[in-house]
Amino acid sequence: MREIVFDTETTGLDPKTGDRMVEIGCVELFNLVPTGKTYHAYYNPERDMPAGAEAVHGLSSAFLADKPLFRDIFHELLEFIGDAPLIAHNAGFDFGFLNAELALCKCEPVCMTRMIDTVALAKKRHPGAKLSLDALCTRYGIDRSHRVKHGALLDAELLAQVYVELKGGRQIGLELAAEAVDPVTTQDLIAVRKAPEGPRRAPRPHAPTAEELVRHRQFMAGIENPLWG
Repeated sequence: MREIVFDTETTGLDPKTGDRMVEIGCVELFNLVPTGKTYHAYYNPERDMPAGAEAVHGLSSAFLADKPLFRDIFHELLEFIGDAPLIAHNAGFDFGFLNAELALCKCEPVCMTRMIDTVALAKKRHPGAKLSLDALCTRYGIDRSHRVKHGALLDAELLAQVYVELKGGRQIGLELAAEAVDPVTTQDLIAVRKAPEGPRRAPRPHAPTAEELVRHRQFMAGIENPLWG
């Protein structure tokens, strides 16, 4: 199953009041395994950058001045995400900005049925606990030491690890992407030896004898301050 974990950075909190998306980062998962494929872009918001927003992500108006407009390259993003489910932290916020930008381009919005919100998943799995991305990284032992400021691609990469843990974790050593695994051939199968024919030996008793039970009780009685006491 192909899924896309993504994050956005913006000029503020509400696209309805003129705030714009200035960065997006996407990470591709296949069967909960990162494939190494990502998409990242900065956008010129065609407006000023409030000091409060810049303090969060460090993206200034000067830095974004020569970046492309969303309407000029949005097709690259749509091609990357395809029709896959989209995972974000507090996903309503990111979906709101993404669809607001698509509306300005007179494009169809991304259907909300594709939305997977990791905040909702974390709330269900860890009721009453802190649900920020930083808190979840700490809970799952995910290294975020290089996260000085918010960054869309970095946060998407961290969130991808958190999402896998929220879905039940992944066994170490089973991190091969599906396309990198060769199909199993007949030569790879292990032959199973048939059980020998003939009379079967009667099952041996496994219950302890009376003497063994007495010795066990004497041994247990000699343990000082047992944990089960």
